[in-house]
Amino acid sequence: MSKTREIKAVVVGASAGGLYALKKLLPALPASFPCAMLIVQHMSPHSDNYMVRMLNELSSITVKEADEKEPIQPGTVYIAPPDYHLLVEADYTLSLSVEEKVNYSRPSIDVLFETAADVYGKHLMGIILTGANTDGANGLYAVKKNGGFTIVQDPNDAESPAMPRAAIERIMPHKILTLKQISALLSKAETCF
Repeated sequence: MSKTREIKAVVVGASAGGLYALKKLLPALPASFPCAMLIVQHMSPHSDNYMVRMLNELSSITVKEADEKEPIQPGTVYIAPPDYHLLVEADYTLSLSVEEKVNYSRPSIDVLFETAADVYGKHLMGIILTGANTDGANGLYAVKKNGGFTIVQDPNDAESPAMPRAAIERIMPHKILTLKQISALLSKAETCF
């Protein structure tokens, strides 16, 4: 990755197998992790916030469910609530939407990635993890088109390889890495890249 690139936020998309992946990824982040991280994990519309509570307990940095109009803070992980799209607004706040599903999903990875790409441009990193559909491919394309840095989990390393494969077919990401390599890259962040 170019030393001149300054990443201010990381967006992550996951579906089938994502909870396992996030349980590996988030606890690897140091307490001093300097970026904001926004995550869409596909889940049932009726899920409670058990996943958020569990990931927060396992992690050194704050993991929370995203709130409407919440300012995005560095060193915090925001997870889209069940049945709501998570969007990044031009004033670096979050918004939630119950608009139509995208790729049969709400929250949709594409919606988060596309709105974050519009706001952060070259200062955004997009990561697609395991999943059994194609959500996230168009969003990762938007991240790269706007100058952001793109990573896809190696399909051979993913519990469900369809989503990483769809992203790789849509664009050639900057890096294709195993979950362990993604964790290592993020854990070394002293500045936000």
